[in-house]
Amino acid sequence: MKRMRCIFIVMVIMGAAGGCWADGKNAENGRISSENIIEGNNKFALELYSKLREGEGNLFYSPYSISTALALAYAGARGRTEMQMADVFHFPLIGELNEKPTANASYQQQFARVFGEIIADLNERGEKGGYELKDANALWPQEGYEFKKDFLELVKTCYDGQINEVDFITATEKARNKINAWVEEKTNNKIKELIKPGVLDAMTRLVLTNAIYFKGNWARQFDKEKTKDAPFTLASGEKVDVPMMNQTAEYNYMETERFQALELPYVDDEMSLLILLPKDTENFSEFEKTLEAENLSKWLSELHKCKVIVSIPKFKLTSQFSLVSVLKSMGVVDAFSNAADFSGMSDGKNLFISAVIHKAYVDINEEGTEAAAATGVAIRLTSVGPVPTPVFRADHPFLFLIRDNNSGSILFIGRQMNPNM
Repeated sequence: MKRMRCIFIVMVIMGAAGGCWADGKNAENGRISSENIIEGNNKFALELYSKLREGEGNLFYSPYSISTALALAYAGARGRTEMQMADVFHFPLIGELNEKPTANASYQQQFARVFGEIIADLNERGEKGGYELKDANALWPQEGYEFKKDFLELVKTCYDGQINEVDFITATEKARNKINAWVEEKTNNKIKELIKPGVLDAMTRLVLTNAIYFKGNWARQFDKEKTKDAPFTLASGEKVDVPMMNQTAEYNYMETERFQALELPYVDDEMSLLILLPKDTENFSEFEKTLEAENLSKWLSELHKCKVIVSIPKFKLTSQFSLVSVLKSMGVVDAFSNAADFSGMSDGKNLFISAVIHKAYVDINEEGTEAAAATGVAIRLTSVGPVPTPVFRADHPFLFLIRDNNSGSILFIGRQMNPNM
């Protein structure tokens, strides 16, 4: 039986160009744990959604990919840049950080080690489980450029990042093509030409890449013969016909006066798709505002197994956007200016982030889910109780999340407004 794939890609692009203090959560007992990091990643995921939802139409992205990408860049951040990134991404802190470039080396090592353990756990379970899950990292530094050995070693050892020197100065296109080929390979050819012409130039000094690949089926697949066209009511009130998949089975489910929640597990029940379906079709934006970390935790705790009559649309969607302005509005300010301090990567304060681009794709069908996401970061050099057999009919806008049930990590978040778009 064919197995569907979920792919998560992250690219961090560091280069060269001319030329508020964070209040991150302190780790308990002076030690960082995977729970600290996952809790922070999920909080960032939902805060980012509160920004991205302001746009119109369908939405889909991988907060895990974005957090991982920026964690690689964070390994070289110091001073105010480090503090601002820790605050926005909710990376756990040990005590108080300060502006000294070398003051936080031991903290960065502990953070990277624990984050690396999260990645290793995903890879290990992906190899042993009934699904496939792979997480890969690579660094592409300018050959001959003096990056600090401690930074390179930290990314290589903790994040299992391969070091691949390239020549951005005299062979920019060759370097771009080589990196794009790596991305295509790690995503089973789902993400092509992630880095477009013109993104890299002779001033580029480093590209960091992360790719996560997931392949699996629903634990309970939908019968294709039961998929029928049915009306889907848009936010405007207009109705469009979409293919609706139908099944009656036992699922984790919960319901309140405002919405229904349904969890669809993948093979082995280690990964799942959570759908949040508001009952008020006219005020979807108001329901979106309730998607916060505290609420989500409460909703998940109230899920219980029962028989449910399920109808959900079969759909594909793609989202792409730049994250620089969004991250600036969230508090990552210095990292995108000449005030950036990435002296943990190289001596001096001559690197800053010039671009953060994210693209994601998802395909939900009878067999499972296929998804892909890519993030590019460019850094440049300065110059209630349910009723019996409840009906869960997702025939109007809804939210959905793909989660790792073992760790609680939110891997993807989406908003389906029109399955035909």
